[in-house]
Amino acid sequence: MQQDYCLIETPFEYRNMCWFCGELKQFMFGFPHAQWLVLHCTHPPVEVPCCKECYIFALKAKVDSIWQVNIHVKQQLIRHYKKDLAIGLNWTKEELENSGFEGGNFEGFQRSAWLMYEIAKERVSYTGWALVVNGKELLCAEDKDIFEFDGLTYPTIDDAIQHYAQTFDLNTDFFKKVIAEFGDGRFGDAVRFCRLYVGSTPQERNTALNQLKR
Repeated sequence: MQQDYCLIETPFEYRNMCWFCGELKQFMFGFPHAQWLVLHCTHPPVEVPCCKECYIFALKAKVDSIWQVNIHVKQQLIRHYKKDLAIGLNWTKEELENSGFEGGNFEGFQRSAWLMYEIAKERVSYTGWALVVNGKELLCAEDKDIFEFDGLTYPTIDDAIQHYAQTFDLNTDFFKKVIAEFGDGRFGDAVRFCRLYVGSTPQERNTALNQLKR
């Protein structure tokens, strides 16, 4: 059965942009949709413009609100662009420019790597405009807080933890425990500390945690 969606008031400057990532729109994504039975949607049926990639991700989101769809899409973008986002964790723009790759097998990487990182970062960190129906803004009822670190906005701190753990081969459980000791505000210190223990034994990690607690 065809779903009737409420008309979203899209600002003129965003009329051709994807609500999820800011790329050029190609489709309209409606929520709820027929591919997933939604029993507890917290808002009227809405339709937002989106690019092809985000549309595919959004269709697979088994959630109850358009804001939960947004979280799911961001998580998928982080996974999809994992290697591109890792460039910004391992290099600076200046380091790439002065890497000496000219004329070698990595010359193409030197030319395009930073641009790919910036594109991936902008898509993941993009915040869509407010959803307004009949002059009234729909309020997001999600209780998950976004987490910002090193120029990138993650849907949740858990997504940041997973991204850094995979990029630097950190033990995820150990990483979470270290963050609990350091606090979210010292996320960078927690990353640096855990990188000292890549490949360590469980006993070595337990010893390190006990030292932190003292």
